[in-house]
Amino acid sequence: MNDIQDIAQAMVAKGKGILAADESTPTCTKRFESINVESTEENRNAYRGMLFTADGIENHISGVILFDETIRQSTINGSIPFPEHLSTLGIIPGIKVDKGAKQLANSDDEKITEGLDGLRDRLKEYYELGARFAKWRAVITIGEDIPTAYCISANTHALARYAALCQEQGLVPIVEPEILMNGDHTIEESYQLTTETLYTVFYELASQGVELEGMVLKPNMVLSGYDCSEQASVKDVAEMTVDCFFNTVPAAVPGIAFLSGGQSDELATAHLNAMNQIDGTPWNLTFSYGRALQAPALKAWSGKAENIPTAQEALMKRAIFNGLATKGEYSSDME
Repeated sequence: MNDIQDIAQAMVAKGKGILAADESTPTCTKRFESINVESTEENRNAYRGMLFTADGIENHISGVILFDETIRQSTINGSIPFPEHLSTLGIIPGIKVDKGAKQLANSDDEKITEGLDGLRDRLKEYYELGARFAKWRAVITIGEDIPTAYCISANTHALARYAALCQEQGLVPIVEPEILMNGDHTIEESYQLTTETLYTVFYELASQGVELEGMVLKPNMVLSGYDCSEQASVKDVAEMTVDCFFNTVPAAVPGIAFLSGGQSDELATAHLNAMNQIDGTPWNLTFSYGRALQAPALKAWSGKAENIPTAQEALMKRAIFNGLATKGEYSSDME
């Protein structure tokens, strides 16, 4: 499977989603600290190996986003490189290629994602290591007088430059403009700013000749701010999110793989399920979750080899439920 359109379609296949296992070392360290496990390369390798070798994972996971360290590691016994192991299962290996969000010049409260310098050569190497898609995350914050048009423009321009370079090297770009849901903003404000950001994203993608049929969009859902006194219902979130995307996302895009963005495991699944019960969407609506897939497994594992079967069961439970949600067949009664 080499054509980027075919790869993009496979990444968003119904019944499956993308496992985001691309946490940077500092982020992984924080998660390990929550279970009192030292964040060594060996422990990180063991943890990722536990996730990737869960029995039947290929039935519910279409692709895995890896980190630079992880794409160079191997299964627990050290015999098979992770990209090769995943490919053998029919799971598409991917790679995070941005260098993180840093302070935007002339702004105290906004971020710009860095990593364009040297990206072409890094993409070539990652392709040789087995990656067939990549990910770049832009971070947009809602607050007093922000986001600014400057912040949205700078981040979406970088996203489009990254996406064009990916396609040049035969990699499917996951385009991830994330509106953070931290704050007390209403769902209406979230809708407005997500709409504005996505308009600009697709303007920049078109300007730079990115092939929409060969990409995957990874956006936030349209939610109430987590500190908002009135939280929107699951039905309202689903309807407003889908409406926002009808107004902004071209039908040529094969799929939308939502990020969980700090939602609880169950709520992220419920929102995705409700969206897939709305008729007439031209894209496959799926998931690209990190914490919302991994959190129960991480807790069950707790750094102990004897806990691997229980941890893998916890991972598979969430993968199965989210796979059902991509078809609108999940129910909270299953929990």
